Amino acid sequence: MDNPRLIDKAFVNTVIKRRPKDLHKGDCGKVLVIAGSKGMAGAAVLSARGALRSGAGIVRVSVPEELFPIIQVGVPEAICVSRMLPPDGLGEYQAIVIGPGLGDEISNVSLIKMVLEGAGKAVVLDADGLNLTARSKELQDAVFALRERLIITPHPGEAARLLDCTTETINSNRMAAVHLLVEKTGSVVVLKGAGTLVATPDQKTYINTTGNPGMATGGSGDVLSGIIGALAGQGISCFEAAAAGVYIHGLAGDMAAENLGEYGIIASDIATMTALALHKTMKT
Repeated sequence: MDNPRLIDKAFVNTVIKRRPKDLHKGDCGKVLVIAGSKGMAGAAVLSARGALRSGAGIVRVSVPEELFPIIQVGVPEAICVSRMLPPDGLGEYQAIVIGPGLGDEISNVSLIKMVLEGAGKAVVLDADGLNLTARSKELQDAVFALRERLIITPHPGEAARLLDCTTETINSNRMAAVHLLVEKTGSVVVLKGAGTLVATPDQKTYINTTGNPGMATGGSGDVLSGIIGALAGQGISCFEAAAAGVYIHGLAGDMAAENLGEYGIIASDIATMTALALHKTMKT
């Protein structure tokens, strides 16, 4: 087990580059966000906002059709698509985010399995996608098959379910936990929390240097999933997208705290500040 490296501004500047002047939206990644359910439409909105504020050229949001009006008002820049996704169409996306607010009904196992098996490039698996994976051997097998093309983003509770232990066990030794998650899933792992850890399938570990306690608010992780998905969709590796994503997300939270104080931050503030965090990071 190696000593963790730092994710800081210098690191992120090696990953995210300035854009050429002749760029168009087709060059900036097509991202599919599969999220939301009855009562949880906000998760889809926040993930899509995170993706758009992080530079994704096209974001499509797959939700139950009764949620289309909420999505189109909450994030008008996104395109709504049916939850009945054609398996042969998944390869057109440079990145797919699945899980935020999806619902943990067992009927979603087949949807997640289809995405894991049909995705052409990067997949970000979050929230209910992780909870279902913890309960499903067939999803665990599909997860392991993707390996470095998959990013999982558990908080300590979700990590505990994946490893069949307690949250206290995760928090007592986060470094050991993130390595166990890599061994079990074969994926790029983002273990969220104070000092978010990012670990790679070859067991390299990185610790984030941004973020504050005000980010402990509902929906913050949904924004992060969209940020990471957007960065992966723009052509960098899953590890680079995960590491740069947690830094930008944390910096957006820090900038929100500077303006609003830690107590008053909500997830949509973090999504809004993501654009400014990227701008600040790119400045010399």
